[in-house]
Amino acid sequence: MQIRQSKRKKAAAAFLSALLAFGMPVCAQGTNEDALAIASPSALLMEASTGTVLYEKDAHTRRSPASVTKIMTVLLIFEELEKGNLSFSDEVTTSAHAKSMGGSQVFLEEGEKQTVDVLLKCILVSSGNDASVAMAEHIAGTEQEFVNRMNRKAQELGMKDTHFADCCGLTDSDDHYTSAYDIALMSRELITRFPKVFDYTTIWMDTITHVTRRGSSEFGLSNTNKLLRSYDGCRGLKTGSTSKALFCLSAVAVRDNVELISVIMAGPDSKTRFANAASLFNYGFGKCRLYIDSEPPALPDVPVKRGVQAAVPCRCEEEFRYLDLTGQNLDAVERETQLAQGLEAPVEKGAVAGRVVYKLNGKEIGSVKVLADADVEKAGYLHYLKQAWESYAV
Repeated sequence: MQIRQSKRKKAAAAFLSALLAFGMPVCAQGTNEDALAIASPSALLMEASTGTVLYEKDAHTRRSPASVTKIMTVLLIFEELEKGNLSFSDEVTTSAHAKSMGGSQVFLEEGEKQTVDVLLKCILVSSGNDASVAMAEHIAGTEQEFVNRMNRKAQELGMKDTHFADCCGLTDSDDHYTSAYDIALMSRELITRFPKVFDYTTIWMDTITHVTRRGSSEFGLSNTNKLLRSYDGCRGLKTGSTSKALFCLSAVAVRDNVELISVIMAGPDSKTRFANAASLFNYGFGKCRLYIDSEPPALPDVPVKRGVQAAVPCRCEEEFRYLDLTGQNLDAVERETQLAQGLEAPVEKGAVAGRVVYKLNGKEIGSVKVLADADVEKAGYLHYLKQAWESYAV
């Protein structure tokens, strides 16, 4: 009798996993982590705006990431664009080293020039190893120096189980590794700071033009992320596979303002990799509801004691977001503004002047700081003398 019940449970779990993998709607009550049956050894699901981990399986084990490495490469490229050290129209010259890259490539020739815009397309659509190295050398002088920057950035982001040995993931070195959790961290940093990356990761097919000494020729680009066509709301992000890493993926999907990152490492085959990621997405979208206060309250000025101005204008520090995993009615969220009775001069812009508190069913679910939006200097003798004269003159 127990054996039959066990078989029935396994069959039910397999059936549910199949429904999830192919995008079939499943009641949230019947969806739980055990029923997901993720076949890949390492996996993680994260909500991007809050960084909340919704599901994890062996998420901190160090594994080879293959071309998922390029997420960090692209993050550093976008940081250079943000700093103004780089522009999308800048031309990048391909070196002999960049040309020599094997694996997935767009077949750049030594001396060939392409813009940053085109090379980003080559990296994010066709996973070009040669394009990645060309960009690394253009930014840092050498690929090794760029890799040093990648490792420093990994430390900055708290990626404790990561070390990079190259900028594209082609290496089989045991010194090149990361984890599902760390991949989610760098993916979140990229998509939240630089959403323009989706202009590239959502391209399904495109072409570039090679211009070399042998003339001009077109080369077709084809996206390696099959979820773009098979999963509603998918916006990228990066696939990777080698004989050492097996099949890896960091995928992003958005529905009803909820943005999820699904990471798969060491999948046994490509089909399983995408099916597992889709299962995680369905689990997350069935579980998550996001409250966003996109219209914060109008804030009165806060009085300033002994200042050259009697009050200071205020603003909310950030947009408030609350991720609910319990199915509560988020229309019932209430907010309350709590401001200081007065601030003591001098007041620096950015000083905390109170907070906006958010409650659901009488329970506080979070808050946002209220900050002074201007400097207010401390009043001196001359200021009070001027005030007295103006009062007398009136």
